[in-house]
Amino acid sequence: MSRAGVLGRAAGVVAAALVAAGFALGWHVANLHNGLIAATFTAVGLYVVHRRPGNREGRLFVAVGLAHAVMFTGRQYALHPGPLPGAEWIGWFGVWPLPLVLVLVGVAVMSFPDGRLPSRGWRPVVGVLAVAGLALSTTSALWPVEYARTGLVAGHPLTLAGAAAAQELYDAVRPVAYLLFQLTWAACVVVRVRRAHGDEARQLRWFLYAVTVSAAVMVLGLALWGSPLAGTLAVPFVAVAAGAAILRYRLYDIDPVINKSLVFGAMAAVVTLGYAVVVTGIGRLVDGYGTLLSLIATGLVAVAFEPLRRRVQRLADRLVYGHRATPYEALSRLSGHLTAPTGGLLAALTATVADAVGAHQVVLWTGPADALRPVSMWPATVPLPAAPDIETLVPIRYDERFLGAITVAKGGPANGRTGVATELSAAERRLVGDLAAQAGLVLELRATAQRLVAAGDAARRRLERDLHDGAQQRLVTVAMELGAVVRLAAANGSDAVAARAEGVRAQLLEATAELREMARGLHPAVLTQDGLEAAAGFLADRSPLPVRLTVDVPRRLPAEVESTAYFVISEGLTNAAKHSGAATVAVTLTGDEPGLRVEVADDGHGGAAITSGGGLEGLADRLATMDARLVVESGPGGTTLRTVIPCA
Repeated sequence: MSRAGVLGRAAGVVAAALVAAGFALGWHVANLHNGLIAATFTAVGLYVVHRRPGNREGRLFVAVGLAHAVMFTGRQYALHPGPLPGAEWIGWFGVWPLPLVLVLVGVAVMSFPDGRLPSRGWRPVVGVLAVAGLALSTTSALWPVEYARTGLVAGHPLTLAGAAAAQELYDAVRPVAYLLFQLTWAACVVVRVRRAHGDEARQLRWFLYAVTVSAAVMVLGLALWGSPLAGTLAVPFVAVAAGAAILRYRLYDIDPVINKSLVFGAMAAVVTLGYAVVVTGIGRLVDGYGTLLSLIATGLVAVAFEPLRRRVQRLADRLVYGHRATPYEALSRLSGHLTAPTGGLLAALTATVADAVGAHQVVLWTGPADALRPVSMWPATVPLPAAPDIETLVPIRYDERFLGAITVAKGGPANGRTGVATELSAAERRLVGDLAAQAGLVLELRATAQRLVAAGDAARRRLERDLHDGAQQRLVTVAMELGAVVRLAAANGSDAVAARAEGVRAQLLEATAELREMARGLHPAVLTQDGLEAAAGFLADRSPLPVRLTVDVPRRLPAEVESTAYFVISEGLTNAAKHSGAATVAVTLTGDEPGLRVEVADDGHGGAAITSGGGLEGLADRLATMDARLVVESGPGGTTLRTVIPCA
C-alpha cells in the first residue's frame, strides 16, 4: 500500500475513534452536526480514495472529516457536566479551529470533483481565504470570542487582556469573512459549472442538487423554527451525494429533479425573505404585526412571486442544461451551415436542433411517411434507431411534399442512460418547426443535387456503353477491313496501295485506342460490371506509380457511392503521378456502418490544395452532394485525400 493510502487509513481510524468517543460523552443536539459531518465526510473520503486512489477530492474529504471529528470530540468533552479533567484545553481545540476548518471545507467545495481548483488563478483567492481564516482562528485561540455561542461548560484556558476589544472586532469581522467565504465558494462552483462538460458536468449537477436541498432545508428551518439546526444536520447529505457523483456518475439522469429543486429552494428563500422583510421590517416601524399587515405582506409576495419564479426558472435551466441557442441564433447558425462550402449539412442540422431546445437526442429521417429511415443523429456516437418515435415527430415538408421528419428527445435516453422524458413546450415545438422548414429546403437541394449527379452518371454510363458497343465496334470492324485491303494489295503487287492502307489502318487503331480510353474516363465498365474493388484495382494497374491497395468493402454499395469513390481514387492517383514527385501511393477503402471511407495517400513533396476551377474543387462539390466532405492534408511528407461517403 502506498504512503498516501496508509496515512488515509490512519486518519480514518483516528476520526472514527474521535467520533465514537464524542458520542459516548453524551447527546448534544447543537453539536450533533459536527459529529455527522465528521462521520460522513471521513467515510465517503476513505471509500473514494479506496475506489479512486488518484482522486484528490477523496483526501480533501478525509481532511474535512478529521477536522470536524477533532472539533466534535473537543466540544463534547467540554460540554459534559463537571467539568471533566482538562476540559478547558480539550474544549479549546473544539472551538478555535472553526474558521480554518471552514476554509478547508471551501477548498473541498471549490475543488470538486477532481480535487483541483478550476485554474491557477484561484490559488491567490484561496491564499486570501486562508489568511482570513488564520486571523480569525488566532483571535479565537487567544480570547473566548466564540464561547458565548457554543455553551461549553468549561471556560477558555487563556486569560489575556483586551478580551472586550477582541470580542467587538471578532463580531464585526466574522460575518463579513464568512459571507466572503461562501460567495467565493459559490463563484468558483459557478465558473466550474459553466466550463464543465460530459462526466464532470453530471458530477457537478449531483453536487449542486445536494447543496440546494441542504440550503432549502436550512431556509425552511429558519422560517418554521427560527433555527439553522435542520440545515446543518442536512450537510452530511452533501458528502454522500458528492461521493456518489465521483464514483457512480454514469448512472445519472436527474436533471429534471435538480431543476425543480433549484426553483423550489430559491423561491422558498425569496418568499420567506419577502414575508420577513414586509412583516418584520414594516411591523417594527408601525409597532405591530396585525392581520392587515400580514395580508399586505401576503399580497406583495404573491404579486412578486410569478415574475421572480420565471427568472429563477430560466436561471435553473441555464445551470442545469447549460447555454441554449436562442431562436435567432439557431436559425442564423443553420444558415451559416447552408452557405458552407463542404458537406456535413445533415449533422449540422441535428446539432443545431439539439442546441436550440436542449435535447438529449435528435434524429433526422428521410423518405415517405410509412417508410422513414434515419440519415443523421445527434449525438453521433449513439447508434441510429430503427424506428421513429411518433409522439416526438416533427414533419419536414417542401412545397407541400413530405420529405422526412425530425424526432426530438428531451430528458430521455441518451448515451445509453435512461430517464424521464419531457415534452417540448409550445415555443420549442414552434422553433423545431421553423428549423424543419429550413431542413426541407436542405433536403430538397440535396435530393436535387443527388438527382443531377445520378443523371450525369447515368449519362456517362450510356455514353460509355454507346461508344463501346457502337462507334468503337464499327471502328474495329473498319480496321479489320483495312487489314484485308492491305493483304489483298500486297498479293496483287500494289505495294504503294498496301503501304498507304497500312498507314490508314495504324491511324484508325490509334483513334480506336484513344476512344477506348475516353470511354473508360467517362465511366468504366468494370465498375458497373464487377464493382468498386475491381475498378480500384484497374486504376492501380494503370497508374505509373506503384500503388498499395487495401480494400475492405464486404458488399456492393449504391451506384452513386461507388462512382464517387472511383473518381476520388482516380483524381488522387492522377495528381500523385503528375505533381507530387511521389515514389508510392496507398489507396484504402473501408466500408462500415457510417459510410465508405476512402483515402489516397502519397509520399511526395505536397503542395496540393483545393483551388478554383481545379480538379479537387470539382471533387469536393461532388462529395458535398453526397453530404460528404473532402479533407486534403498536404505537406512535405506527402498528400492525403480523405473522405467518408454516407451509404444510407
